[in-house]
Amino acid sequence: MKKIMLLFSLIISISTASAQMKIGDSLPDLELKNNKETTINLASLKGKTVLIDFWASWCAPCRLANKKLAPLYNVYKDENFEIVGISLDTDKTKWMNAIQKDKLAYGQLIDAKGFDAKSALLFGVEELPNSYLFDAAGKLVAINPTEEEIIMQIKNKVE
Repeated sequence: MKKIMLLFSLIISISTASAQMKIGDSLPDLELKNNKETTINLASLKGKTVLIDFWASWCAPCRLANKKLAPLYNVYKDENFEIVGISLDTDKTKWMNAIQKDKLAYGQLIDAKGFDAKSALLFGVEELPNSYLFDAAGKLVAINPTEEEIIMQIKNKVE
């Protein structure tokens, strides 16, 4: 019985690990609805430096991060830089209210199944906030990057 449990645990850990994004992985071909009910494909953002930011309206650290990301976006949005927020909210009304309250001008998508959402499983999101920085070639270059790392990546693209 112990061997069966060990084997089962190993299989689960391998399948979970393979679902997580790793440095060098490509921007996934994933479609989600935005706050205007338009379908957006993440892979269509190749050609820009992209920060994918997982958050939720009920997550206090996420809401604090929004206050830092909004001005960063405003400074660098004309330099081939895009931020895409992916909310794991299960309540769309609370999500929309948070977007308005936090004055988020950058792209907002929702995958309304919480941590069981396809996007959360694909990226390996287990806690919030969680962010992924992709270069203009669409390759993952940092997980939970600092503001300085984001700016360096934007500047590398511009120069």
